[in-house]
Amino acid sequence: AMDIGPVKPLWAVPAPRISAKRFVDLQNDVTVDDIALAAREGYRAVEHLKRYTTLGMGSDQGKTSNILGLALMAEQLGVPIPSVGTTTFRPPYTPVTMGAIPGRESGPDVEPTRYSAMHEWHLAQGARFVNAGLWKRPHSYPRAGETEDDAANREARNVRSNVGAVDVSTLGKIELQGRDVTEFLDRIYINKWDTLAVGRCRYGVMLRDDGMVLDDGTTSRLGPTHYLMTTTTVNAVKVMQQIEYLLQVQWPELEVYATSVTEQWSAAALSGPQARKVVAAVVDIDVSNAAFPFLAVGDCHVRAIDELIPARLFRMSYSGELAYEIHVPADRGRAMWDAVIDAGEEFGLMPYGTEAMSTLRIEKGHVVIGPEADGRTTAGDLGMSKLVSAAKWCIGKPLLGRPALTDPNRWQLVGLTALDGGTMPRAAKVVADPDRAAPNPMLGHVTSWCFSPNLDAWIALALVARGRERHGEILWAVSPLASARVRVRVGAPCFIDPQGERLRV
Repeated sequence: AMDIGPVKPLWAVPAPRISAKRFVDLQNDVTVDDIALAAREGYRAVEHLKRYTTLGMGSDQGKTSNILGLALMAEQLGVPIPSVGTTTFRPPYTPVTMGAIPGRESGPDVEPTRYSAMHEWHLAQGARFVNAGLWKRPHSYPRAGETEDDAANREARNVRSNVGAVDVSTLGKIELQGRDVTEFLDRIYINKWDTLAVGRCRYGVMLRDDGMVLDDGTTSRLGPTHYLMTTTTVNAVKVMQQIEYLLQVQWPELEVYATSVTEQWSAAALSGPQARKVVAAVVDIDVSNAAFPFLAVGDCHVRAIDELIPARLFRMSYSGELAYEIHVPADRGRAMWDAVIDAGEEFGLMPYGTEAMSTLRIEKGHVVIGPEADGRTTAGDLGMSKLVSAAKWCIGKPLLGRPALTDPNRWQLVGLTALDGGTMPRAAKVVADPDRAAPNPMLGHVTSWCFSPNLDAWIALALVARGRERHGEILWAVSPLASARVRVRVGAPCFIDPQGERLRV
C-alpha cells in the first residue's frame, strides 16, 4: 500500500518562475511576495500588515483572503497562526440585501411623483398612464373593448380629422428675464434670437459642447426683456442645470435671471382642423389667422364656469395640424380643461395621450430627445443644418466642423415605410440584404416606429448612412432578436403635409 504522509496545509502554490505573481487578495491584488516584503520591512503586526499591503480592505473585509494572509505571515515569522492575530472587521459583516437599505422608502416613495392639475379627470376617463420623468402622463384613453393601441389609433385619427386635446402641463417651463436674455439665447441656441419680436415664439435647438444635440423646444418673447422657454419633459432639470451653470460660472457678467416655473402653469394643447373653433369658444381674443398667426403668443382669458381665468395663448404645433396651447395658473388648470372639453364636444373633440402624440409626431417627422437625438447626432444629421446661424457663435458650433461630423457617410434622419403589408420590427437595424452572410454591414437603425392610422401603414423614423441620398431606395428593417424583417422604402422623414400648410391655415 502507498505510504501517505501527514496532511500539510497549502497556503501558497509554488511559483513556476521567479517573476510569477501568486495572489492572496483578489480584490486588492495583494500577492504572496507583498506579505513577505511586509515582514522584511517590519510591518509584522496584523493591523500594520493590513494597511501596508491593503490586505482585507476590499468590500469583503478579508473574508476571501485574510486566512491565507495571516497564515503566510505566520510562516514568515515562524509562529503559530493564532499568535499573529486578526484584524478588526467592519460592517457589513454579512451581505446586506438592497431591499434592507431603503426599508419602507421604496416604490413610489423613493422619489416624488408629479401629477398635473387634470390628473383626477384623466383617471375618471379611464386613462392608462406612463412615466415621463417623475410625471404621470396619460398614455391613452381606452374605451370598452379597446386595447391601448386601438385607443391610440382612434385618438390620432381624430386629431387629423377633427380636434384633440392633450395635457402638456409636464413640459419644462423656464422664465428668463433681464437685459441680456437675447444675447444669452444666441449663445445657447443654434439659431438667432435678436430678430424675434415681442408676441412671437420660435423653435430652437441646443447643442452640447461637443456639437451633439442636447435639447429642443420653443421660446416665446413675452416682453422686451422677458422670455419663456419650454423644454422636453424629461430634460427639464438637465436644461435648468445647464442654464444655471452657464450664468453662474461661464458668463456671470450677463444680466439674466432664470426661474423654473413648470409647476406654476397648467397647459393644454388643442390640435386638429377644428382647433380654432374650440379655442375661439373659450378665450376672449380674436384667434383668426390674421389676428393670431402661426407662432404667435399673447395674453387672454379663458371663459370657465363662473369665472374668467387669466391665460397665455400660444399658436404652435407638435402634431403638424392647426394647433394652440393654453397656459393658465396651475390651480386653475382643471377649470380650464373642463371648459375646453365642454366647448369641444360639438366639434368632435377627444382627449389623446402620449401614444397618439408619438404617432402624430412620427407622421410629421418631428424628432425627440432620446430616440433620434440620442447623444450621437448633430443638427445636420437630423436635417436641421439650415437652423445653424452663420452670423453668430453658440455652444457646440466650433466642433461641428470636425471631419467626423462632416463625413458624407454619417447616419442621417429618414422616413421608412413598410412594404408588402409588413409590420415594422421593434428596434430594428437597417441593411441592404438580410440574407447576406455575416458580417452584414449595418446601414443604420430604426429610432421610432408606429402603425399610422392616417396612412394605414407601418412607418418609422431611422438614422441611415447617406440617408438623404437614398430616398426611393428599397432596404430591409431587420430585428435578429425578434426574428423579424420587412422590406422598407426610404423617403423623407415627414410623411404628412411636408409643406406645412395645415398648421398655417
